[in-house]
Amino acid sequence: MKIIEKPVEIEEEDTFKVILSKYGALALDKQENLSELIGDQVGELDIEKGELSFDDLTFKAQILGFFMQDSRQWSWAWDNEEIFGKELIETSLEIKAIGEKFEIAEFTTPLLNATFDDCHTLAMTTISILDMDAYYAVSEDGLDIFVAFKSDLIKENDSVKKFRDTFYTFQKNFNIYPNIAFESYTKLKGYDFKPHEDFALAKIGEARVLAGYTERGNITRLIIFGDDER
Repeated sequence: MKIIEKPVEIEEEDTFKVILSKYGALALDKQENLSELIGDQVGELDIEKGELSFDDLTFKAQILGFFMQDSRQWSWAWDNEEIFGKELIETSLEIKAIGEKFEIAEFTTPLLNATFDDCHTLAMTTISILDMDAYYAVSEDGLDIFVAFKSDLIKENDSVKKFRDTFYTFQKNFNIYPNIAFESYTKLKGYDFKPHEDFALAKIGEARVLAGYTERGNITRLIIFGDDER
């Protein structure tokens, strides 16, 4: 009998930490793809046109929200239609609706006390859940405005080494559940996931990435097996 793998999705009673664990590594993967495209270029946001530009690159943008540096607060775009207009807040309204469905306060509270890093986690989960290609924070007079966008110009780097390194960076720098994150990142990338008692395997082409766990689910080792280390 064929075992049907459980898909990655938000479930009842998932905390924001669980949601970040499920979707954050993929978002970091997407951000690295964006970095490969734009390099050190600094983006400029034209709210009137709804466009984010990097020299000769222009993306149609959706406003997610903004971080107020002085008060250290995050404000969702869906609560600021009078500033941005209805067309630019559609993505933020989508994540609000998901937050209402699953009772996720981080997505449904208009104003949140936050650090700049907290704002990144909100943007990361949003772009992965809603299948956007990337996000970017534009600094404007004491505000950091977070925008999300899609573009065929952003190419995926699906190397095994990138998968391993992205996951290592994610689990090291974010407060997440590494075992949930490894399984979710593997499945969201479309790779085969094989769980075992104290480790798990991601099958990527002919290669394997092994993640070893402690009893608490923390990472003890992260190793590539096979010849495919593109």
